[in-house]
Amino acid sequence: MTRPTRDIRRFATIADKVRNGVDLDLDDGMFLYRYPDLLAVGALANEQRERLHGDDTFFNVNFHINPTNVCEADCKFCSFARLTPESPAAYTMSLDQVRQKLVDRIDQPVTEIHIVNGLHGGLPFEYYKDCLRVLKALRPDVHLKAYTAVEIHYFAEKFGMSYEQVLRELIDAGLGSLPGGGAEIFAERVRHKMCKDKATAEQWLEVHRTAHRLGLRSNCTMLYGTIETLEERVDHMLRLRALQAETGGFQTFIPLAFHHEGNDFERLPEPTGVDNLRTYAVGRLMLSNIAHIKAYWIMIGVKIAQVSLSFGVDDLDGTVQEEKIYHMAGAETPQAMTRTDLVRLIREAGRTAVERDTLYNTRWTDDGAALDGIRLDASVPFSGHKDRVQLRVVS
Repeated sequence: MTRPTRDIRRFATIADKVRNGVDLDLDDGMFLYRYPDLLAVGALANEQRERLHGDDTFFNVNFHINPTNVCEADCKFCSFARLTPESPAAYTMSLDQVRQKLVDRIDQPVTEIHIVNGLHGGLPFEYYKDCLRVLKALRPDVHLKAYTAVEIHYFAEKFGMSYEQVLRELIDAGLGSLPGGGAEIFAERVRHKMCKDKATAEQWLEVHRTAHRLGLRSNCTMLYGTIETLEERVDHMLRLRALQAETGGFQTFIPLAFHHEGNDFERLPEPTGVDNLRTYAVGRLMLSNIAHIKAYWIMIGVKIAQVSLSFGVDDLDGTVQEEKIYHMAGAETPQAMTRTDLVRLIREAGRTAVERDTLYNTRWTDDGAALDGIRLDASVPFSGHKDRVQLRVVS
């Protein structure tokens, strides 16, 4: 069955808005989520991606540390947290153990350490500052992307401080930027049902507003595939876009696909590959003022992440090396990828691999030279992408 002429015309109108730099509205986002032609939506997102970044596809050499999974918040979608220190599989690292994570990788060209915790009621604020200090003492050059807005809000509430006071003390201890986690879905209806005992949407946004005012850059996220509606997803994106218009401090938007193993939402189906790709594409089209869209390969799988590079995505995150949060929720992806693995994925997608630091300064650009573990006669060889066939949206 052919698509109604009305829908084709509506899509063409949206395409014109995108090409002319006009922000899409809630109705546009809803239409894109419901438009049957996924490839057309993806092609339009790819146009926008290439308008911003050409074929450049970013990654970094990083690793994760999660010093504690003890958490007072009982989020229904979370498989990582343990409510008390006595709970099975609960843990809290000593500062020596945190330091050892970096010692074990001291010879690796790591440029970023990503640090996220549970909301542990028994730890002093000094512990969180000391985690940063011990890592900076060992590697002063490494960038510490640490503590979600939910954690910053928790510190402020627990220790009787303002967001600015918390952030300034963490900056003094070595904090370089904020990760984007904890946003989940901003809709109050959803948050009340799945994460009512942690920072609200307004508080999450205010933490990032404060961080941006202090000169910190940050990422932003959206957890999708639980009990939210499509309208609530698009509204979430619009609220991120509004804050970005105010502060300009978001670097990257990261859609996070729900994993259901080991949590209270285990009966919910996980997002499909189509939903993943469409969400990346819609995110690229709605968030015109956020430079980068990241596919977190840990969550959606390496193969879908690779395909997403034609659906608006320009960043594949990094090497990661040890990931707990989503693997405890049933993720079957590897715990780590090597730098060579990432370059190969990007090359075979017909893109140019660019190693970046946390703030998107370029460290290395792929010139197609031979790398250990990558054959020059691979199935999709590096060719400068001059002859790559592009899908184009027919208006």
